[in-house]
Amino acid sequence: MQPRHIYLAGFDVFRADARAQGEHLKQLCADLGLIGQYPLDNQVPADLSGRAAAQWICQQNLAMLQRCDAVLANLNTFRGFEPDSGTVFEVGMAVALGKPVWAYFTPAGTLREQVPHDADGFDAQGYQVEDFALPRNLMLACTWAGYRASPQQALAELARQLM
Repeated sequence: MQPRHIYLAGFDVFRADARAQGEHLKQLCADLGLIGQYPLDNQVPADLSGRAAAQWICQQNLAMLQRCDAVLANLNTFRGFEPDSGTVFEVGMAVALGKPVWAYFTPAGTLREQVPHDADGFDAQGYQVEDFALPRNLMLACTWAGYRASPQQALAELARQLM
């Protein structure tokens, strides 16, 4: 059987040590006989900047995701109560393509336990906070193959599923 390629989705690409984090995640994959594909593996051409660079990055990431067999997604909260929107987009695309998605994030209870709300379930902006006893929005929680607290745990489950 050929090694399986895993798209490593997440806001890790914004970390100060983004490349080192990518290498760490790729090593976790290699330890399980998987090949990790990290978005920063693509090098933006030096002559591109601004919107042209963003378009190039988007196209490369989408192509990489399409070539992969599965997705490992960092769905920890990012800049608020929700996961990174780009990562959520990639999860949605993977689900649409029929690729298994394993998520990882530090469990913090249900959305109702995570997001402050009033007695009627509405947040400070006046929006209802879901009450389905899920740790993330239902569109994520009802479509991922599973989730664990760490990338190591999620990758182990993903490897079992793919083998």
